[in-house]
Amino acid sequence: MTAGSRPNIVFIMADNLGWGELGCYGGGALRGAPTPRIDALARQGLMLQNFNVESDCVPTRSAFMTGRHPVRTGALQSVAPNLPQGIAPWEITLAQQFKSAGYRTAMYGKWHLGDRPGRHPHDRGFDDWYGIPRTTDEVFFTDSIGFDPEVAIIPQIMEGKAGQPAREIGEYDKTARRMIDHEITSRAIAYLEEHGNGPDPFFLFLPIINLHFPTLSHPDFDGRSGYGGNADCMLEMDHRVGQILDAMDRLNLTDDTLLVFCSDNGPEFRNPWRGTAGPWRGTYHTAMEGSLRVPCILRWPGRIAPGRVSDEIVHVSDFYATLSALAGVPLPDDRPIDAIDQSVFFFDGAETSAREGFPFYIKGELHAVKWRDWKLHFHWQPEVNEGKGKLESPYLFNIKIDPKEEHDILVTHTWVMGPIMQMVQQMRDSLAAHPPIAPGADAPVL
Repeated sequence: MTAGSRPNIVFIMADNLGWGELGCYGGGALRGAPTPRIDALARQGLMLQNFNVESDCVPTRSAFMTGRHPVRTGALQSVAPNLPQGIAPWEITLAQQFKSAGYRTAMYGKWHLGDRPGRHPHDRGFDDWYGIPRTTDEVFFTDSIGFDPEVAIIPQIMEGKAGQPAREIGEYDKTARRMIDHEITSRAIAYLEEHGNGPDPFFLFLPIINLHFPTLSHPDFDGRSGYGGNADCMLEMDHRVGQILDAMDRLNLTDDTLLVFCSDNGPEFRNPWRGTAGPWRGTYHTAMEGSLRVPCILRWPGRIAPGRVSDEIVHVSDFYATLSALAGVPLPDDRPIDAIDQSVFFFDGAETSAREGFPFYIKGELHAVKWRDWKLHFHWQPEVNEGKGKLESPYLFNIKIDPKEEHDILVTHTWVMGPIMQMVQQMRDSLAAHPPIAPGADAPVL
């Protein structure tokens, strides 16, 4: 492959993996679970220390797949089965972008962006998919007290191929939870073996299940750590990533492939599955740094220098613009795209990100704005369901000086309100000009 050729893409997205869990981010053995394969991956490329996502699974996946803040797409939060959810068919997904460029596409894992015909992955640009349409805590359903299959669904593992109806292939219960990342990885490796060295480049999306609760590991890892289910699942996750890396090496795909590993949101807040965001405060479902910042590692030999570490701001939506550019596909021009192309920063060695900040919404409410080293909170909820709600006077923090967001310094640094409120006004104007899509709607109201 020449430097100007289009690379293959392998994108692994972990679930509920906090900033402080991996060894390379300060966790690993300190959390009872060494992560040698992912740590080695971080040394081979770019480790982002200021990679930002949305408040939970659905909005992050929507931002990744559409390049748009989820307040625009209606994919605001996780909801119960049989309720309107996911991204509208009107949205142009990243998989569709790759398909238009002649890529093969596949997804194995958790979708969570639509659970009915027309919204499944194979309807949204993926040639092939296998996994769960919604989320993993559904494995509690069938053995819960009073479960009634007459009024509640039985969660299913599904698969589908483009042009064919999706197929249910088995109940997603606690036993299946233990096996699913093994199956996801096995199918991904089989895909690499079949298509990895074909005539067309490929986009392989692997939204794995770990570390989402309940943390029930594969039997080979059950009890191995000695520190409980979270640590056991960390060991398994590291092993599964290693299996993908080994398969890429064996098939001579490593040099021609951009590999990304990240998480969809911050750590779980519920015990006994609560995780850690390391130096940052908070968990997912909040606007704290522990919710926004998650691990992200990029490797592309020859294009990303090994051993790079950066605290520059990147948002998950930026992958939409960056990967579209790699594929040679223009961005849609009939809708606002919030993604910023980070190609120069990622691949050309630039020291600064192309992004200075972003607004952070939870559901339809603007909770905070992040800009440079600053964070302005309009709502205050340091822990899920515990907070002051909307603030009469916002709280301002300098994240470099005060990473725990403990000391409001707005009164002595009011100048920061200027650039931040300009960002807020620009977003408000954009939402007024392009009204958000209602959850479950098929298209915007124009």
